[in-house]
Amino acid sequence: MITTFYLPGRVCSTKAIREIAQQAQTPYTMICLKPHIEWVYLGQERMVQVMEMTGATMVYADHFANGQQAPVIDYQIGALRDDFDFGSVLLWDTAKLQALVAQMDTDYEFAGLYDLRLRASQVFSDQPSAISHIPEFLYYEIEEDTRKSGEKLFDYVDPRNRQVQIEMEQCVTAHLKRIGAYLAPGKYEPLPKADDTYPVTASVIIPCKNRARTIGDAIQSALSQKVRAPYSFNVIVVDDNSTDGTAEKISEISRQNSDLIYIAQDKTWHAIGGNWNVAIHDPRCGKYAIQLDSDDTYFDETTVQQFIDAFESGKYGMVIGTYQLTNMAGEILPPGVIDHREWTDDNGRNNALRINGLGAPRGFYVPLLRTINYPTTKYGEDYAVGLRISRDWPIGRIYNVLYNCRRWEDNSDANCDVVAMNRNNWYKDRLRTWELQSRLGY
Repeated sequence: MITTFYLPGRVCSTKAIREIAQQAQTPYTMICLKPHIEWVYLGQERMVQVMEMTGATMVYADHFANGQQAPVIDYQIGALRDDFDFGSVLLWDTAKLQALVAQMDTDYEFAGLYDLRLRASQVFSDQPSAISHIPEFLYYEIEEDTRKSGEKLFDYVDPRNRQVQIEMEQCVTAHLKRIGAYLAPGKYEPLPKADDTYPVTASVIIPCKNRARTIGDAIQSALSQKVRAPYSFNVIVVDDNSTDGTAEKISEISRQNSDLIYIAQDKTWHAIGGNWNVAIHDPRCGKYAIQLDSDDTYFDETTVQQFIDAFESGKYGMVIGTYQLTNMAGEILPPGVIDHREWTDDNGRNNALRINGLGAPRGFYVPLLRTINYPTTKYGEDYAVGLRISRDWPIGRIYNVLYNCRRWEDNSDANCDVVAMNRNNWYKDRLRTWELQSRLGY
């Protein structure tokens, strides 16, 4: 009833997928992405049973990894990430698999499996069970990549993976064209006009909570910026009810520098997105708002001026710079400089649906940002705004290093457990789903 094939992970060729389709002779085809799978009693039978009940094209399941529960998340039309975690066992309806493979018209070296499952997802809106998640722990696998979540976070921008990324972009672009969600280059809405009431040209926005160890470095980095006349800037720090001495540090610095504006939040829910909203709607905010996280620093004293120059020279709703990974001592960490070269003027806003971030540091045209606003969440808020802007307005890029992204044990994404990782990934998939629905006119 089941023919099993083993593939060396999710990065594989179209040729390998075609060979599987040709050799499959049984009603169901199982693709295993890892060599050693052990089954819970009747686990395989359960996967077949669910497939028969739902008429699914492909099913996948929760499992155990290295003896620990490893739940995965439901698929949705916005689950376009090429690193979507299905686990290592994919059970396919053979006839439907072969029909999809027959449609595969591009020979990829790396994106064969990605192409296959994107094609399976094309019928997802008409057949919700086309790609179906079984929320039951049905097998055991050995996870060889035991790095912490923060250590895996930047794999997709590692220069060593550049060719893989190019193919994945080609694949998702073709998918968006097939489903009618592709955005052609050069078609943008006009930006809202700015009035003359902005007190400064730019504001550095630093939202924070319980960052007593790092907030001083961030603020001093912002205050040390140099801008040319007639431009000017200030620094807005929004503290969200810190309890570790962060507020006291901010107050001390603000008393010594009039360019630092300190906003203390009330006790209601704000998260990072809510803190940004308070800052950009404050009458002291400048025409451009430039991001600085509370545990990071700017590369040198020219960052703010480079953002101003970019905004002044183009009709951008958002500008994104380049950063480097460092430890707290300033030493470079691999993969080093991250410039998001996968962004292009022609295709960046389509490729943005494939990746989990658009880069940093980020700057915004405030008259536009005040019409969009941030979602009130502590994860993915920047990605949500970036997706929305990219649909209707151009995004500029600065490929000089502007920012030190400092990795340490207290980064919010340094060591997320599987539940937190799933929650974060599900939310970004949901953002992509909404973006697709908007593009498709739902």
